[in-house]
Amino acid sequence: MIRSSTKKQSRLPATAELPPAVLVGFDSMQGLPAARVLARHGVPVIGIAANPNNSQTKTNVCREIRFAPTDDPGLIDHLVEFGQNLPAKPVLFPCADTNVLLISRHRNRLEPFFHILLPDSQTVEMLMDKVSFYSYAERTSLPVPKTFYIESDEQLEIAAQELTYPCIFKPRDSAAHLWEEKTIHKAFKVEDAASLRRLYQDYKSYSACFIAQQWIEGKDSDLYSFNGYFDRNSKPLATFIARKIRQWPPETGVSCLGEEVRNDAVLETAIQLFQKVNYQGLGYLEMKYDQTTNQLLIVEPNIGRPTGRGTIAEAGGVDILLTAYRDALGLSLPTNRTQNYQGVKWIHLRKDLQSSLVYWRRGELRLVEWLKSIRGKKAYAVASWRDPLPFIFDCWQAVSLITSSRRRKKRQVAQVTDD
Repeated sequence: MIRSSTKKQSRLPATAELPPAVLVGFDSMQGLPAARVLARHGVPVIGIAANPNNSQTKTNVCREIRFAPTDDPGLIDHLVEFGQNLPAKPVLFPCADTNVLLISRHRNRLEPFFHILLPDSQTVEMLMDKVSFYSYAERTSLPVPKTFYIESDEQLEIAAQELTYPCIFKPRDSAAHLWEEKTIHKAFKVEDAASLRRLYQDYKSYSACFIAQQWIEGKDSDLYSFNGYFDRNSKPLATFIARKIRQWPPETGVSCLGEEVRNDAVLETAIQLFQKVNYQGLGYLEMKYDQTTNQLLIVEPNIGRPTGRGTIAEAGGVDILLTAYRDALGLSLPTNRTQNYQGVKWIHLRKDLQSSLVYWRRGELRLVEWLKSIRGKKAYAVASWRDPLPFIFDCWQAVSLITSSRRRKKRQVAQVTDD
C-alpha cells in the first residue's frame, strides 16, 4: 500500500540508506532518464532490463542492472525472488506499458516485497486499453476526436465511409510487439479511404483491433502534455505542463524536442480525468489543440510509469519522481513541487536531428530556426557529460543500423541485376 503524507517526518534514521528504486524495463526510453533523476537525489537505483546490448544499460548511475524477461510473466517470478532478498522494501517503477500491465495484474504477489504506485487493476486496464478509454471518454463527455474501432472488414468499411480525412490509424494495444517489429511508427496519418483500406489489409495480422480516429489539425507544437503524481487520495502532489516542438517521426511519432509552457486548460482536464477515476501514481495526458475548431482534444493517457521526456519537469524545478518515491515510503515530500514556468526544454539530440532534417527537406525549417529552437536551459534524453556511454552507444548503434540497411539494399539491387 502507498502511504501518503505531507508531514515533515521520516521513518528512517538519519544514517540509514534509502531503500532502492527498482526500475523495470530499464532498456525502454523511459528507464535511463528516470534513473538519472533519482540517483541525483541520492536514491539507490536498480535497473531490470531484458537486453544487455541496449545503450541505456551502459549507464554508471545504477547500483546494479539485472537482466531478466520484462514483458512476460517470468518477470514476476524474478521480482519475487529478488525482492525476498532485499534488506529494505523498495519502490517499484515500471518503465514501459507492458511492465505496468504485468505488475498490476500480479500485484498480490509483489506487494509484500515492493511499494507499488498504481491505482486499482480495473482503472489500470481501462486507461491503458484504447477502446476502453475512448469509450469511457465519450460516455463522460471528455474531449476526444471522433473514433472508430476496427476488428473486421465490415467495421473497416463503416469507418472508411464515415470518417473525414485525413485520419489517424493505430493499434489498440500501445505495447503491440508485432506492430513495433513491423514499423517504427506508433500511428499512421491516412489521407483517404482507399489508403485506410490498404493500410488495414497490410497490418491486420499485427493487431487484433485497430483505432481509426479523426486527425486533429495542427502542428507538432500544438501537442501539450501533463505530467504529474497523485497520492492514494487522488490528490495531485506535483504537476508539470509542457508541449512538443518536434517529434520523430514527424506528425505521428514521439517527442524529440519539447519545452515547458503554461496551459491551465490542459492542467484542469488532466486533473479532472484522473481524479474522476480515483487515480494514484504517475500520470501523463497528451492533448492537441485543433486549429479548425479551436478546441483541445485528448490524444491519449499514459499511466503508472515515467515518460520519456519527464525529466523536463525536474529541469524546471518540479520533483515529480522524487515526490512519488518519497510518498510511497511515507517520507517528507520535496519542497519543489510547484511549476514556476522557467521555459526549460528537453531534447533527444539524435532523433531531433533526424526530425529536423525531414522538416529542412520539406522547406519548413531553416538552420537559424533550428538553432533558435534548441536554445536555452535543457534536459537531455540520453546525452550526459557525467554519464557519456549511453549516448556514445546510442549513436554507434544508429550508425550501424543505417550502414547495415544500406548494405542490405545494395545486395537486393545486385541480386535483381544478376537475375
